[in-house]
Amino acid sequence: MAKNITPKEENFSQWYQDVIRAAELADNAPVRGCMVIRPNGYGVWELIQASFDKAFKETGHVNAYFPLLIPSSFMEREAQHVEGFSPELAVVTTAGGSELEEPYVIRPTSETVIGHMYSQWVQSWRDLPILINQWCNVVRWEKRPRLFLRTSEFLWQEGHTAHATREEAIAETFQMLDVYRRIMRDELALPVIHGEKSMNERFPGAENTYSCEAMMSDKRALQAGTSHFLGQNFARAFEISFQNKDGAMEFAWTTSWGVSTRLIGALIMTHADNDGLVLPPNVAPVKVVIIPLSNDENKLKSHLEPMARTISGRIDAAVGVPCSKVDKQYHLRPGDRFFYHLQRGVPLRVEFGDKEFSEHCATIVRRDTASKERVSLDALAGRVRELLYEIQDDMYRKALNFRKSNTQDISNFDELKEFFSDSGPGGFARTYFGGSGDDEKAIKDATGGVTIRCIPIEDDTSGKCVYTGKDGAKRVIFAKAY
Repeated sequence: MAKNITPKEENFSQWYQDVIRAAELADNAPVRGCMVIRPNGYGVWELIQASFDKAFKETGHVNAYFPLLIPSSFMEREAQHVEGFSPELAVVTTAGGSELEEPYVIRPTSETVIGHMYSQWVQSWRDLPILINQWCNVVRWEKRPRLFLRTSEFLWQEGHTAHATREEAIAETFQMLDVYRRIMRDELALPVIHGEKSMNERFPGAENTYSCEAMMSDKRALQAGTSHFLGQNFARAFEISFQNKDGAMEFAWTTSWGVSTRLIGALIMTHADNDGLVLPPNVAPVKVVIIPLSNDENKLKSHLEPMARTISGRIDAAVGVPCSKVDKQYHLRPGDRFFYHLQRGVPLRVEFGDKEFSEHCATIVRRDTASKERVSLDALAGRVRELLYEIQDDMYRKALNFRKSNTQDISNFDELKEFFSDSGPGGFARTYFGGSGDDEKAIKDATGGVTIRCIPIEDDTSGKCVYTGKDGAKRVIFAKAY
């Protein structure tokens, strides 16, 4: 049966939770702040994971696995790192019925343990670069959890690389940022602005942090992925040193980069509507559902269902991957069967009833627009393939147009405050900033939590700082964020 969803205009937070529940993506776990990812949600994650994993391997990276438990002393070897993560750490002090000599931290991220291992693996410039990615879970204790967006435990990938030169490491940082931007655009239909994070938003211990920032349908920002240039900070802390080509010893240059199951939250808040989930075809586990319809049970089982299976096979062959299924929920009314798949975000529904059977055709219904068209069975598979491409492109353009229409140029601080006030439009404020970290904090305090989301890479213009009035400030994006 269809599940009620609160309209997003009434209560965006409740709408978000309702969409997750109706689509059976995840549930709250018995441990506060943790989640159970259900098969529908994990199917989406598997497709996201596969897209990124393919891109990582195409750029020369390999997968490995590192321990869940990290000696607490490791976290203390990079001062900024431990300071940044200390409020979120979960610590194990007892194991096997005995007090541990040294507590273990459940990994919030793996820079420290991977740095320790790299120090053992690297002796010469010939051992570099090291290009490793890890798919795993991490724990960052969350005080205000929200499914997919902020949970104490979540799934992610973390890439960690070590290089012989600063230039190589910087090139790696930008390469992976662009991989993120491209996959988010092409597979998730998420338009993102990629750029450098401000000093106050930088990853603890990094020289520079870069991110992909997306606008959700409530006009808040979501940090969808980050790529960090760590310089030699972690290499010094963990003694990742090597003999260079001239025979001298020096420290390696390292990077780290990651995306997580937070991307499923981004999909929901960007594309879903008041009926439920809307999935871009490229990350939809079921892209097409075929629904046989008849009041005659004998005809349903003997004619319609076998033909529906044939249609499913043709569609899978045309698309090139298994992507369709036949709905056999004959105990439900037709409307309930339609809505069941609609709430789960299936991009295309193929209705195949008595009339369609006799006329050798089917009715295709798009999830994103609800538009319908009748197509002959001979042309159906090809048309489905075309529509999946169209839906993917249309969803990206819709999200991009939404972001553009809710981005405003701001020239002074009063305008900025008004833009983000309760009566203001909100969204992305594009302006200039050249102040200090304290100035950033002052803006955040004065605007109810507005922060610099990034300094866009593709916009190198300069102007007068929105807060200090000084010339030569960089263009930035301000927004309220998740």
